[in-house]
Amino acid sequence: QVQLVESGGGLVQAGGSLRLSCAASGDTICISAMGWYRQAPGKERELVAAITSGGNTNYADSVKGRFTISRDNAKNTLYLQMNSLKPEDTAVYYCNAHTLGPCGVVAREEALDAWGQGTLVTVSS
Repeated sequence: QVQLVESGGGLVQAGGSLRLSCAASGDTICISAMGWYRQAPGKERELVAAITSGGNTNYADSVKGRFTISRDNAKNTLYLQMNSLKPEDTAVYYCNAHTLGPCGVVAREEALDAWGQGTLVTVSS
């Protein structure tokens, strides 16, 4: 199993920057991809950015050019650098890890997702 712990959320003014961190533990060798999702009040959870084990990245159109996803494999940590923040970016941000079996506690070929507890990002106008 994989456990995820997020940190770095907080209050920031529009135009400011913030960096989120996600520390992974457990069966980290089973992780094939990781990503950041966010959910604003009254809205559905959406994908913000993702990165595969091979280093390929994908971003939501709303954050392209402003956010950067990266990882440090040696530290088993995922990052999201957020620049030029807007009030629309206000949301709870969740770290996600996609795993493939058989690996760790998964005995069969199966895809599972691990989630962090979420960290709140508030951007004031």
